[in-house]
Amino acid sequence: MANSAPASVWRNPIHFLAFGLGSGAAPKAPGTFGTLAAVPLFLLMQNFSDDQYLIMLIVTSLIGIYLCGKTSKDLGVHDHSGIVWDEFVGFWITMWLAPTGWQYIVLGFVLFRLFDILKPWPISWVDKHVHGGFGIMLDDILAGLMSFVVLQALLHFVF
Repeated sequence: MANSAPASVWRNPIHFLAFGLGSGAAPKAPGTFGTLAAVPLFLLMQNFSDDQYLIMLIVTSLIGIYLCGKTSKDLGVHDHSGIVWDEFVGFWITMWLAPTGWQYIVLGFVLFRLFDILKPWPISWVDKHVHGGFGIMLDDILAGLMSFVVLQALLHFVF
């Protein structure tokens, strides 16, 4: 289904952030475009200490609950496909403690998109039963955590 971004994305700073700095306005695959838009920001945060990065994850998750919930309520659509702040945070969770290098960014990107699209349990349950900004964020936080675990396992046992 094509994504129809409301005009408020370009006028309302809360909607602009929830729509991933506008990346969620992509007409097709807004979640993928949102995750791609998270990569340059990740590169800026990549040299944070482990503790600083964890604090950033907590703060951006809490901010995301507000941004996504407010935007969803304003638009009258639960989890509009263009709301991709949750993809930003999910990808950043995936990449916590990852070594530097494009191959790890690509691997993290692919893992996160797979978990976010396929929604294995418990992600699928959360997606259907937890609502509001918390629900919008939680399924992607879980996808990020699952991707993080797989990426770390690959790093320790394969690479």
